[in-house]
Amino acid sequence: MMMGSCYRTWESCFGGGSGGDGLLWHMDLKPHASGDYSIAVVQANSSLEDQGQVFTSPAATYIGVYDGHGGPEASRFITNHLFSFLHKFALQEGGLSEEVIKKAIDATEQEFLHLVKGSWLAQPQIASVGSCCLVGAIANGVLYVANLGDSRAVLGRKVRGGSVNNASTTVVAERLSTDHNVGVEEVRKEVEALHPDDAHIVVYTRGVWRIKGIIQVSRSIGDIYLKKPELNRDPMFQQFGYPVPLKRAVMSAEPSILIRELRPQDLFLIFASDGLWEQLSDEAAVEIVVKNPRIGIAKRLVRAALQEAAKKREMKYDDIKRLEKGVRRHFHDDITVIVIYLDHQDSPNGRVKDNGMFNCTSAPVDIFALNSDHADDKPHISP
Repeated sequence: MMMGSCYRTWESCFGGGSGGDGLLWHMDLKPHASGDYSIAVVQANSSLEDQGQVFTSPAATYIGVYDGHGGPEASRFITNHLFSFLHKFALQEGGLSEEVIKKAIDATEQEFLHLVKGSWLAQPQIASVGSCCLVGAIANGVLYVANLGDSRAVLGRKVRGGSVNNASTTVVAERLSTDHNVGVEEVRKEVEALHPDDAHIVVYTRGVWRIKGIIQVSRSIGDIYLKKPELNRDPMFQQFGYPVPLKRAVMSAEPSILIRELRPQDLFLIFASDGLWEQLSDEAAVEIVVKNPRIGIAKRLVRAALQEAAKKREMKYDDIKRLEKGVRRHFHDDITVIVIYLDHQDSPNGRVKDNGMFNCTSAPVDIFALNSDHADDKPHISP
């Protein structure tokens, strides 16, 4: 019941509007147990493949950013299932832990595999749909960050500057997640080491490194056709157009997990899909949060990224705003940003936070069609 608010109709979770861009949605500010948070999402693809959500309770805060590829099905599925598994396993184990998070991610992967097998005959392409998965959890003063793929979590941390007698401070960016992208040399070598008998496990094609010449990320939820060789050999799937000969899985759903105790100098967290980090450095994003009011801060980060994307094309953001979904993907990716403040301050409007409430805020499944009824929006299984 406590997680039920995550699975209501999506409209009831909405907290913002377009802000002048018909493909931009934002929620300016809401409270959580340790401070405030803000969300913004901009759509570039024909169907929004990014999803983002925050669950708050007196005991814990969960943050999720899911960057889909090949279609929106996997990222929507994670939105409908992962937090429920986290909550379920945390109750069973007496609290959050690394093991609880791993079990929740594995359960989500297994349920999506179950969905793929059940949809196989009618929808063979669902085997090629996947999603990066970035998860944060805060409980009892401890932060957990789990990651699959190349979404990223960055901490804004206060440090003292100058001499011992100089009390001035500055805020630095500290990356908390590992990018599982074979464009990173370390990740590329890791994949090659796991497949010493395959000289073409990572191929440079279309300007970037890709596993089997297909995909840049090495870990995800979904992408079943790159994890289950028997599926790949099925004649029906080969007719669909992905005849990739595999001896064994070339991707995994094993997350990298960071655990750290939160400290007084930890000011805020930025969780975002790679659409943001393609345009802004960790340091630039942290500086924007430091120098601007917290109300609407996630939207401000998204707009800064869009301005950078426009600048690269010698355009203005206003020009990009006029582009239709699908066409915009040639200029920038879907972008999801969640900013989590960690300072226990009251909200600026002066109201007292009701930390006795359970709340779930999820971004729209599709910004272009906020009021549409999609069958895929509803949970397939209620754990």
